[in-house]
Amino acid sequence: MEIQVSDIGHIIQLSVAPVFLLTGVGTTLTVLTNRLGRITDRSRVLEERLREADDLSRPELQDELNTLYPRAHLINRAIVLSTACALMVSLVIASLFVGDALNLDLSKFIAVFFILAMFCLVLGFIFLLREILLATGNLYRKKIIPIER
Repeated sequence: MEIQVSDIGHIIQLSVAPVFLLTGVGTTLTVLTNRLGRITDRSRVLEERLREADDLSRPELQDELNTLYPRAHLINRAIVLSTACALMVSLVIASLFVGDALNLDLSKFIAVFFILAMFCLVLGFIFLLREILLATGNLYRKKIIPIER
């Protein structure tokens, strides 16, 4: 197994696009974990207030908590799918190096994992969008933000 410097340069050229994709997925994961953290923090505050609340304010606090739980669930799904995407893109990058270094035809493997990675990324974005729509829909429903007609 002899790898020439030019071969490594060629492999690096092939892996540049997936590496940029991996950077984007990492940034998306940062956004998702920040959203999950905010939802979790807000849930903790509301749960504490609920313990000390009187009967008049209890339903409003419980209603907000009931909105936060599905939001957290959607963000969790988006995080799982985005992480799966990152893992598959990493496998694509590793496969490019292994396939070229060992003269193996891993093109079908690479194509399948890249397509699966894109599928996971799209689904992750769909769950993020659903969470955002749920969050903003709750604001409109409570009339915190007036709807202009």
